[in-house]
Amino acid sequence: MIHEQQQEQAALYVLGALNAAEQSAFEGELRLSPELSDFVRSLQGVTGLLAQSLPAVKPPAALREKVLRQIDASATATQLSPLRFVQANESGGWKQLPVPGAWIKLLSLERERGYAVLLGKLEPGTRYPAHVNVAPEDLYVLTGDLHIGSRRLGPGDFHHADAGSYHEVNYSEEGCTILAVLTADHPLVAVAMS
Repeated sequence: MIHEQQQEQAALYVLGALNAAEQSAFEGELRLSPELSDFVRSLQGVTGLLAQSLPAVKPPAALREKVLRQIDASATATQLSPLRFVQANESGGWKQLPVPGAWIKLLSLERERGYAVLLGKLEPGTRYPAHVNVAPEDLYVLTGDLHIGSRRLGPGDFHHADAGSYHEVNYSEEGCTILAVLTADHPLVAVAMS
């Protein structure tokens, strides 16, 4: 039987709200309890359905204008120098996502062509909650392991998702770095530029 504290931990786990130590301890419990694992899977499914049922929300006009000004400033800077390089050892530019241990970094933005290229990083043990893709996305694994539901991807593996498709929990056991191509209006692009 699953007790109340496990139910609470399961909910926090699915939402990615546990710290690394709590997450590790809870994953130990998951390995020992098929009933708890089933409960977590049911919560993940409900979370995905809930996300699908929410109406699309337009960002406030002031936020939209701020993001567009930053895009224009970035585009102007890029026009001054048609070549741009990002060295592997550069630590700047990473933005933490609301999920602890998940990071993104904008590499380039082609607003006229409608796409952006980002790096994504999950620290070991990080779990990105189940979600519905608001726009198409292409992911290429550079390092480590990326699990999307029961599917494991490693270096050199590629994944495409259409807009409106459902993603089970994404997670990495050893940590990973991915290259992502997203639409220019994708919410993660706005986060990367904030």
